Amino acid sequence: MTLPVKFTEDVRALPTHAFGHRSLTWWGVVAFFLIEGTAFALAIGAYFFLEGVEDNWPPDPWLPPGLLWGTLFTILILASEIPNTIVKRAAERHDLATARRYMLILLPIFGLLLLFRALEFTTLNVRWTDNAYGSIIWALLFLHLTHIVTDIVDSLVLTALIHTGHAAENRRIVDIAENAMYWRFVWLTWLPIYALIYWVPRWVS
Repeated sequence: MTLPVKFTEDVRALPTHAFGHRSLTWWGVVAFFLIEGTAFALAIGAYFFLEGVEDNWPPDPWLPPGLLWGTLFTILILASEIPNTIVKRAAERHDLATARRYMLILLPIFGLLLLFRALEFTTLNVRWTDNAYGSIIWALLFLHLTHIVTDIVDSLVLTALIHTGHAAENRRIVDIAENAMYWRFVWLTWLPIYALIYWVPRWVS
């Protein structure tokens, strides 16, 4: 009886991490995009459903939301993609010093975004309890805010880790790159919501 031949191979030289579709983290983030993207789509669909069943939309009396803070928020969140892209590219080429520096630049930007979002709520000219219109636009802003806060918490943790002994762990580099990809989802989902809250009612009224 011939015994099967056993093959052995030294795998110690193989990489312990990967970027993009070769990373399990990447697939997890993409799955999250699909789930949360569906939530945003349903919320936007609810807006148009409510518009369809109301005689007047927005309901009278309606004062348009102020443009200042929502527009400043939009400009800043779009501008944040510049350091965010630098962080992602630095992580992918294992340039930890650059990633550290630009993560620290992003943190005060995140703080300003939270401030602008808080001021946005004061200029909507409607409370969430006033009517269906008020409820849905507050819901859209809060839904987006939860994703901002989620990424800020993740960024704070990663920034702390890469300034400690954990920085040498290759999986942290992957986490930084995928966190930057998540931030792109955050600002991309904001654009249709910004149009829906600030411009669509002005166009149709």
